[in-house]
Amino acid sequence: MHKQDSNFLEVLRQNFSMTSFRRGQLEIIASILQKKDVLAVLPTGGGKSLCYQFPAVYLKQLVVVVSPLIALMKDQVESLKKIGAPAGCLYSGQSDFEKRAVFSEIEKGGLFILYLSPERIQKEGFRRWIQNRAIALFAVDEAHCVSQWGHDFREEYSQLRILKDLRPDVPVLALTASATPTVLDDISRNLNLGNPERMVHGFYRPNLYYQVEKCADDETKLSWVSQALKMTPVGRILIYCGTRRITEELAGYLQENTQGVGFYHAGLSTADRNQTQKLYSDGELRILVATNAFGMGIDQPDVRLVIHFQMPGNIDSLYQEMGRAGRDGAPSTCLMLYSKKDKGLQSYFIDSSEAPKAIKNLRWRNLEALVSYSEGSECRHSEVLTYYKDSQRIGRCGHCDSCDPQSSRKVQRFIKSPAVILKKNKKKSSESLTLDQEQQNRFEILRHWRKQKSIELDVPAFVIFSDQTLRLLAVKNPQTLEEFEGVYGIGQSKLEKFGWDVLAELQE
Repeated sequence: MHKQDSNFLEVLRQNFSMTSFRRGQLEIIASILQKKDVLAVLPTGGGKSLCYQFPAVYLKQLVVVVSPLIALMKDQVESLKKIGAPAGCLYSGQSDFEKRAVFSEIEKGGLFILYLSPERIQKEGFRRWIQNRAIALFAVDEAHCVSQWGHDFREEYSQLRILKDLRPDVPVLALTASATPTVLDDISRNLNLGNPERMVHGFYRPNLYYQVEKCADDETKLSWVSQALKMTPVGRILIYCGTRRITEELAGYLQENTQGVGFYHAGLSTADRNQTQKLYSDGELRILVATNAFGMGIDQPDVRLVIHFQMPGNIDSLYQEMGRAGRDGAPSTCLMLYSKKDKGLQSYFIDSSEAPKAIKNLRWRNLEALVSYSEGSECRHSEVLTYYKDSQRIGRCGHCDSCDPQSSRKVQRFIKSPAVILKKNKKKSSESLTLDQEQQNRFEILRHWRKQKSIELDVPAFVIFSDQTLRLLAVKNPQTLEEFEGVYGIGQSKLEKFGWDVLAELQE
């Protein structure tokens, strides 16, 4: 073992009670200590906080962390104090006495980890203060908030490039749980990073079982939810919904027959949200129905089941919310219930947005990508790793509904009444098309071609064509480019990229 690595492990053991680094952490920390800017993507539960806490402890210097959530800052500070690491946070609502106590600790010199809201960086007094201070690192947590291409852009993050303007000598670590290469480019540009190291690690979560079920209506979804809850008698459960109304209605429905159910959304008062979060953390609520307002900074290790009652707007949101399951490494299930109505809801959100046209167009593409992922038949973990350009790739995971549809972890739907079946079969989609043997052969040929093309281009299979599109092509069996017209999922761009390839496969 390299002497430096040995020193790192000793510091890790003595200060953090850990015997080894998680995937990617050591490489990120080593680059920071070489004073390089770093763009790091570590998924939810992947140990992001150690990447900036360790350099502070190792160097015994001040590290400044920009974080969007006061509750998260407080939790981190309390955790650091328990291991004997001096830390504090500055945020609106603090008394002058509390702020003076933080600055007094910093003035002693040496190790200190200071958490700030992004708004605090903008204050003139603070800008003067950091110009003459010995600082080892600026860490920007939830860095996807910097990018307008990200799923959670925040205006207050857009001015953080001031850090490099004021202190070009201090390395910047931009951390996020999920970001595509396009978003990483934007983060780097907006933070004015200098040739940053890119580290994308840890998106593979082998303890999670991914499952997507297409549902005709909410009644069908409720039957899936009921069965999923029966299969999960212990551990916490998170159920995500797309609107506040559905959140409250679903929670009310579950409360009629189930103990320990609560709900959470941005329309509640701050006091009610804090109380609900505390009850969930303390275990008095076992099941929480929530919008995407719940989750950032939440670290409950024993979430055994995450259900998306409604499809979110993009794969980033889906992955980040699924990632709250199984943080203790124990087997957990992530179930998304998808219906055409969900796509309509997300379309409404995009249409109603006041975002620039370019941002809206990206959101449309992200939504279509998630629909294709939902309707796809390739290994779900493999597709996620390729989508994020993770350093690790796999062929088949063996623990998703595509690789192991008979798994004991897979939720099996309990059909309560014929009415549900009738509604489900009322309208046939192209996914439920019955293919004859010749058409099925063409479909499998196209699936194989798509998989090979996805490896060649290093993109997920669903980005090329969805299963629905391949089925329609197998039925139509076009022999000229003109015959592609009207096939779902094939626009001019994809026709130009893949049309001749598809024709060659079909003609063979």
